[in-house]
Amino acid sequence: MSTFCKIMMSVIGSVAVLASQGCSAPYDGVVRNVTPNDTVRSLAPYFTAATLSPKAPDADGFLQRWLLLEPISKPNRSNTVFTDSYLWKNLDTAYFAGQFTVVPHDGDKVTVADKELKWHALESPNFDMKLFRFAYGLNKQTYGVLFWAVTVVDCPQEIKNVRMAVGSNSASMWWLNGDEVVILSGDRRMVMDDCVSKRLTLNKGRNVIRGAVINGPGLSDFCVRFIDEKGDPIKDLTLSY
Repeated sequence: MSTFCKIMMSVIGSVAVLASQGCSAPYDGVVRNVTPNDTVRSLAPYFTAATLSPKAPDADGFLQRWLLLEPISKPNRSNTVFTDSYLWKNLDTAYFAGQFTVVPHDGDKVTVADKELKWHALESPNFDMKLFRFAYGLNKQTYGVLFWAVTVVDCPQEIKNVRMAVGSNSASMWWLNGDEVVILSGDRRMVMDDCVSKRLTLNKGRNVIRGAVINGPGLSDFCVRFIDEKGDPIKDLTLSY
C-alpha cells in the first residue's frame, strides 16, 4: 500500500473516531444539519402560522401551538455544561421585560442585549417543535442559542393530579402558571416524556406554560403534553394565544 493511501486511511479513521465520540465544536456561524437541496430559508413544511381559533392537542395529547421567540445568542462550547445549577442561573433569569409575566402576541418584539427579537405564533404538523428549523427558516443563529416558548392551555374544568411530560434537545426548564415544574439538564436528545413533573393541577380556564430551551452545537427541538395518573394523554384541552 502506498504511503499516500496509508495517510488517507489514518485520516479517515481519525474522523470516524471523532464522529463516534460525538465531539462538538463551538458555534462558528456556519449552518450545518441541512441537506444539499435545503437552500430556501422557509418555515415550511415544519410550521404554519397559528390561527385565532382554539386548537386541540394532537391524538397523543402533544401541544402543537406555541409562541416562539427568535433565538437569543448564548454561546456554549458543549452541551455537557448544562447542569441543574447552570440552568437555574442562566434560564431562571430575566433577559427581557415581561419574560415571566406577559403572554406575548404574534409579532410582538422584545429587546435582549440591545438586539430586537420577534415572537412568532406557530403550529407544528408534528408532535414536536423543531427549533433548529425555526431559527434556520428565519435565517437566525442556529447554534449556541437560547429559545423561549409560551402557550396558553384552556381547560373546561379543573384537572388535578396531572403531570407535564417534556422532551427537549438539549437542556430546558418549564413553568406552569409561574411555578417551575420540570428541568431537563445535561446533553440530551429529544425523547417524548423524557422528564415528567410532580403532580400538578390545571386550573379551570387559562393556564400559561413557559419554556426555555438551550443548546450549544447540534439540533434543537421540544415536545410537551400532559398525562394523567395512568400515563394516558390528557386531550380535553384547547390551545390559544
